[in-house]
Amino acid sequence: MKQKDFIEEMTRQTGLSESNVLNLSEQTCSIITEILTDGDAMAIQGFGSFEVKKRDERISVNPSTGKKWLIPPKLIPVFKPGPTLKEKIKHLSI
Repeated sequence: MKQKDFIEEMTRQTGLSESNVLNLSEQTCSIITEILTDGDAMAIQGFGSFEVKKRDERISVNPSTGKKWLIPPKLIPVFKPGPTLKEKIKHLSI
């Protein structure tokens, strides 16, 4: 789902104006980003949690040439779904 589709669906379900929903969506993303950049984790009960994890440095190998290089450590945002979301997804057909 694209952001435009998400905004339209939120507008339909909440009855709020499209501009209010867009502003709310942008503010939510901004707040989550701020929390994560401060090094804190955030949990939304029934949905899941967001946190920043450190990925250690590692050695990678190009399979064609056999050349090795060091990939430096980095921080990555991680989402871990909560039990309610996991349960709902589990019942989807493939």
